Amino acid sequence: MSIELIVLDVDGTMTDSRITYSQKGDEIKSFNVKDGLAIASWRKLGRQVAIITGRSSEIVARRAKELHIEHFYQGIHNKKEVLENLLEKLDLSMENVAAIGDDLNDLQMLKAAEISFVPRDSSVYVDKIANVILTKKGGDGAVREMIEYLIIKEGLEEKYLALWD
Repeated sequence: MSIELIVLDVDGTMTDSRITYSQKGDEIKSFNVKDGLAIASWRKLGRQVAIITGRSSEIVARRAKELHIEHFYQGIHNKKEVLENLLEKLDLSMENVAAIGDDLNDLQMLKAAEISFVPRDSSVYVDKIANVILTKKGGDGAVREMIEYLIIKEGLEEKYLALWD
């Protein structure tokens, strides 16, 4: 089975898990542009991307829109249940899923996915069940590292590099 869908948590994976508030109360997050390029490339290869995050944020909605991520769910308590519903809609199975998360609210989703990734700075409890502990921290290229791992695993290197010829 091939990996057709990657599922991304946000805080602690796409970001460094910090939330900054301005004087006016605006929320500020930083995203890694290298992660964004890898996500866009994965999509150009005909694969799919979903964001399933526990918090709700206009900033994350904007980032998902920028990256043309169609499957975007925020404010989610049970990430595994949302993933199962999405798979039914897409006619895929857990064998087609790679997921990344960093904390306890990702645990059940990571256990269910065919292959699970965690950033270097994730919770020790998710480290224990992850298939791959990445060398990068959340927000510091962990998503890029995950995607490039999958590019190699799926034998897509030639197509991946050809995107940039």
